[in-house]
Amino acid sequence: MDPMESSSEQDIVEEKQKLVDSMDKLRVSAGSSSSNFKKKPVIIIVVGMAGSGKTSFLHRLVCHTFDSKSRGYVVNLDPAVMSLPFGANIDIRDTVKYKEVMKQYNLGPNGGILTSLNLFATKFDEVVSVIEKRADQLDYVLVDTPGQIEIFTWSASGAIITEAFASTFPTVVTYVVDTPRSTSPITFMSNMLYACSILYKTRLPLILAFNKTDVADHKFALEWMEDFEVFQAAIQTDNSYTSTLANSLSLSLYEFYRNIRSVGVSAISGAGMDDFFKSIEASAQEYMETYKADLDKRMSEKERLEEERKKHEMEKLRKDMESSQGGTVVLNTGLKDRDAAEKMMLEEDDEDFQDEEDSDDAIDEDDEDEEMNRYYL
Repeated sequence: MDPMESSSEQDIVEEKQKLVDSMDKLRVSAGSSSSNFKKKPVIIIVVGMAGSGKTSFLHRLVCHTFDSKSRGYVVNLDPAVMSLPFGANIDIRDTVKYKEVMKQYNLGPNGGILTSLNLFATKFDEVVSVIEKRADQLDYVLVDTPGQIEIFTWSASGAIITEAFASTFPTVVTYVVDTPRSTSPITFMSNMLYACSILYKTRLPLILAFNKTDVADHKFALEWMEDFEVFQAAIQTDNSYTSTLANSLSLSLYEFYRNIRSVGVSAISGAGMDDFFKSIEASAQEYMETYKADLDKRMSEKERLEEERKKHEMEKLRKDMESSQGGTVVLNTGLKDRDAAEKMMLEEDDEDFQDEEDSDDAIDEDDEDEEMNRYYL
């Protein structure tokens, strides 16, 4: 095997192990924070298709928080962006060099972004700690994500980052829709399906932000979501099989449309910002009333399953050791049991040390007796 390939595989294994370790740290912090969930800043995670105007929209949010005297904090999670129109308090580019990652791991653009995000996620517990220390001084934490939406929403690192935020702060996901492109019923339905998948993947409050309303009004989209017949009439012009599929899906998404919050915004003119932040406040309240309890339940279930897995592995190890040694082996997994085991090991070490001292004393006495006998002879 090529040494370079072997080194690259080893780096990838180490990266995955760091991700696992980071997840363990975040589980611990989640457990400690759930019992004392006081007034904290609202996390706004901005996601959307490439070209939908996420970064420009986030820039408008930063300007609005400044104008309204709200206290904002910006986190950039896009390692490939060349420049930002706003200042980021925490920037992934300060920690991970995207081009160096591509060169070291021999990756393409998407692979480089994903690996950079994975590397950053291994230290994300530190990011959460920094924000927690400033929690009393903040109203909103604005999070910009990579342009390739699937890299964040469907990756392990994206799940780690989202869970880390959601377990510590009220968290809302904002899906930015390119309104002019969504005037086509098929494109509109594709966006709604993706938004629905994000909702079920994150299990967090979701807001649909129809961006670029200065170019195309978003009222048509609201009508399609509220009235099935209006959408059906719009799709009649398309006779392909996709129109039939979209027609069926619109009925399936009725419950999704009914419970989702939608606002029209313009990143250029700033229109709709007041309505957007009203939706943020309502979603944060919904998070506290509904999503937080569900999140705590899921975190407890994860901890229980993890504990069962550890016990199963320890039991398997005990049986393997008994079969190889022919005796009874006791293994402990809990913290109290582990402390007792460490104490027992220390006592055994003390006994071994005492036995060695007694043995040395006996040897010294034998040597003295031999010397005395030799002297008298």
